[in-house]
Amino acid sequence: MIWIDAAVIILYLIGMVFIALYTRNKAKTVKDYLLAGSKGLNGWMSAFAYGTTYFSAVIFIGYAGKFGFGFGLAAVWIGIGNAIIGSLLAWKVLARKTKNMTVRLDAKTMPDFFSKRYGSEKMKLVSAIIVFVFLIPYAASVYNGLGNLFSIVFGIPGWVVMLVLAGVTALYLFFGGYIATSLTDFVQGIIMFVGVTVMVFFFLASPKVNWGEGLKALSQNEMGLFIGGTSGARFLYDRPMSLVFLILLTSFGVWALPQTIHKYYTVRDKKAISQGTIVSTIFSLVIGFGAYFIGALSTRFYTNLDSVGGTTDNLIPYMVKDTLPNGLLGLIAVLVLAASMSTLASVSLASSSVVTIDIYKGSVNKNASDKRVTTMMRFLALVFVVISTVLAYLNAKFNLTAIAYMMGLSWGTLAGCFIGPYVLGVVWKKTTKTAAWTSIIGSLVLTATLIVIIGYDKLEWSGSLGKAIQQGIGSSPMIGVICMAYSMLSTFLVSLFTRPLPEERIREAFDKKIENEIA
Repeated sequence: MIWIDAAVIILYLIGMVFIALYTRNKAKTVKDYLLAGSKGLNGWMSAFAYGTTYFSAVIFIGYAGKFGFGFGLAAVWIGIGNAIIGSLLAWKVLARKTKNMTVRLDAKTMPDFFSKRYGSEKMKLVSAIIVFVFLIPYAASVYNGLGNLFSIVFGIPGWVVMLVLAGVTALYLFFGGYIATSLTDFVQGIIMFVGVTVMVFFFLASPKVNWGEGLKALSQNEMGLFIGGTSGARFLYDRPMSLVFLILLTSFGVWALPQTIHKYYTVRDKKAISQGTIVSTIFSLVIGFGAYFIGALSTRFYTNLDSVGGTTDNLIPYMVKDTLPNGLLGLIAVLVLAASMSTLASVSLASSSVVTIDIYKGSVNKNASDKRVTTMMRFLALVFVVISTVLAYLNAKFNLTAIAYMMGLSWGTLAGCFIGPYVLGVVWKKTTKTAAWTSIIGSLVLTATLIVIIGYDKLEWSGSLGKAIQQGIGSSPMIGVICMAYSMLSTFLVSLFTRPLPEERIREAFDKKIENEIA
């Protein structure tokens, strides 16, 4: 690492520490720490918080490399779907309704929302446990993507980078909570926007791509925007269907992830929602399209995976190392570092809040003071960072599973459990408690069942249960989409035939209390 690359990275880390110190006295209450106070955030801040949580090192290192190498230019449809469905449509459908309802119900987390929307303390406890358990592998996948980049490009051991990432993120998360997270997200979003643009330009201009010539060559080699072909295996393992599953998982999955839904809780007003809708869509289009476009170019650099250590997780780091000049390497390292920190902070905040508010105050100590809850949330955020760091280290050391699969399992399980009860819960008065339970429990059972069945199918029904599970997790995008479809359909159908909620609870959730009080 030359001095200019080191200087860029060090300056970035100093900036993050400065934000931690600047916000250390601004998060004194639970509302301050978790929701950035009573005023909320403007559209730009909310949009960048949403976008930087949406896109982490997983997309730049794991997804872009794996699916860009496998699908070619067609992988950019994932990024386009993320912008249109995961940002534009999500904000249009959910932002205002979520903000309104969570203010009326005084809900601070997704499990808290379920409890007050459906009148079930048990649902709060179960959903809080699910959130905590399945956000851990997602956080671990963020670490591993960053570790791959630094170890390949700069020769720095992955565990060192993991510790730095964990330490700095924990620092500003501990002191400032969501106030610090939103400020860092804004800075990190700008870095990501600039960094992706620079990467696209340099990779397109490289001799191995040579602008239009390389793109034309990709199209001629069945790696263009439209793909075909099938492997002949069962369970729809063909390229077009696999691409569709990925688009659906990554685009609709964010409709029910606690860390992304949380951004709607904190948006300030109607004007901020309109602004956030536009900004988040543009941000997602640039980041999503750019990342997968870069991944598609990897086939122009490497014809097989042997030259990059035999795994697609190494493709983008090797491309960066072999193509970009000194000086820009530091910028790209900061890009991935920024994407990782923003996502890790949001995931840690979501996890610590559900344990503190929904489990501890909700079931263990209902009379806990605001100060005690805030203090506990700070320390649990650190605990979550430590747990995810250890898991990431073990995964890297023993090669437990690939980055993309870890993220897919997390997204698919959480979205499969919650998308029906959450989305229908904010838009449809007739959604019932029984229907919500049917989605949450049924999706958990369905996920586990599909992992085993599909895993055995890949092994041609031979081998151990452990091997079957490992193979089944590799199909996590398809499993996640099936579970999301089950969640929406079961929640709707069961609501039609089960006892409706009391009229008083429905009025509390849907009827406006004070004229023009919220978005």
